[in-house]
Formats: sequence, C-alpha cells, structure tokens
Amino acid sequence: MTVSKSTTQARRSDATRTAILAAARERFAADGYERATIRAIARDARIDPSMVMRYYGSKEGLFAAAVALDLRLPDLGPLPREEVGRALVAHFLDMWEENEELTAVLRVGVTNTAGAERLQGVFREQLLPAARRVCPDPEQVPARAALCAAQLLGLALTRYVLRLPPAAALTREEVTAWLGPTVQRYLTAPGPAQPH
Repeated sequence: MTVSKSTTQARRSDATRTAILAAARERFAADGYERATIRAIARDARIDPSMVMRYYGSKEGLFAAAVALDLRLPDLGPLPREEVGRALVAHFLDMWEENEELTAVLRVGVTNTAGAERLQGVFREQLLPAARRVCPDPEQVPARAALCAAQLLGLALTRYVLRLPPAAALTREEVTAWLGPTVQRYLTAPGPAQPH
C-alpha cells in the first residue's frame, strides 16, 4: 500500500503543529505570556519561526491554541442555594490569583479572534453547565451565565489587567461581599417580568 503525498504532508503538518503546541505550552508556563517569544518557541520545537506564524498567525493566536483552560469549577449543586454566588466569586478570585494564564487569555481575548473563541469555548463548555445546576429556569440559563461572566470578567479586567487602584486595593472579603450577592441574583433570583 502506498501512502499519497498529501497524506504524508498532512501527517508532517500534524506533527509540526503538535511540536509547536507542546513547545508553546512549556515556554508560556516557564516564561509567562509577555516574555515568551515566537523565536524561543520555534527553537524549542526545532522548526523555523516562520512555521509558527504560518500555522498560528501571531503570538496571540498561538497562545489561544496552546493554553488549556480548566476553571475547575466547584460542583454548585450540593451547596446551599443562597451560598452559590459567594462560592463562585471566591473560586474565581482563587483562579485569577493562582493562574497568570487566565489574565493573559483575557488580554488576548479582547484583541484577538482566537483568544475570544477560546474564552467563548470556556463559557460554553464550563460555565454554562455549572449555571444549569442552580438556575431555576432552563430557558434563562444562557443569559444568566452571560451576566455572571460579565461581572467576573469585568472584575478580572479591572483588578488584574488594568489594575485600577480601587479594584486592586479591595480585599478578597470585600470583593466577595460586593460581588457575591450580584452573582447570586443572576443565578437564582426570579427573572425580570416578560413584557406581554
């Protein structure tokens, strides 16, 4: 059985992509987003930097493809219903403070299509299922989860990316006290009355 030229090229292409992503994950983990360079990633993958650009277009596109974002959301189902908002805010504070990749993905997501798609995937695959566990009306789950995401991403943007002094100065307890009830309302309060 002969292997066609296109099959061989596809295999080589897949191997190159795999090598680039593996090198990128290690380099981003070791150096962080800002200090990692396309040249260093290409050197680690033993390829020419132009190949990285060919497959991923930019450092932002490569980062979005390379990082695996697992929010490790807690199971909200067993929690007392009135504690869900605070628990979610506290969990996100832990995640943002422990994982600089989340901050980098937020930066990239604001300016890059691949980064935005990565964040949309996280919303769809991780936040929506968590919201389904506690939201009273299944039809409102997407809107409620989107409002939660707006609050949590807004906090992350102002506290960890822009580092607005009043947002950065808040203690964890203050953030949880302010934001917890808002997230709680989005998740579990009766929805607004629908116009007739």
